Amino acid sequence: QWRLVESGGGLVQPGGSLRLSCAISGFSFHYYTIGWFRQAPGKEREGVSSISGSGNNIKYADFVKGRSSIFRDSASNTVYLQMNSLKPEDTAVYYCAASVSEHALLLRQLYDYWGQGTQVTVSS
Repeated sequence: QWRLVESGGGLVQPGGSLRLSCAISGFSFHYYTIGWFRQAPGKEREGVSSISGSGNNIKYADFVKGRSSIFRDSASNTVYLQMNSLKPEDTAVYYCAASVSEHALLLRQLYDYWGQGTQVTVSS
């Protein structure tokens, strides 16, 4: 059974950091692009970052570029999103998703499998 389970969200002060985890079961991330998306109340779900199965294609949205990093751990089949210098506008539910396309990047419509999400709240 394919599953993606996010964790690591929470309440953090502006300027703080969080590391989100996407634990994958039922398939290996080496054959799928894993993307991180977020959705704030009343807004569309938007792409944050992605890493292709080969690891050769990494994409960051402009709004997190320079303050976020996506990386993987083969032993645990987990994909991480490290987010630093968090801002109140980063508040959202963060989802990880899987796509069979090596070039899915942040195209939401190319992702077929989704986790349940983890809440990130940035507030003082």
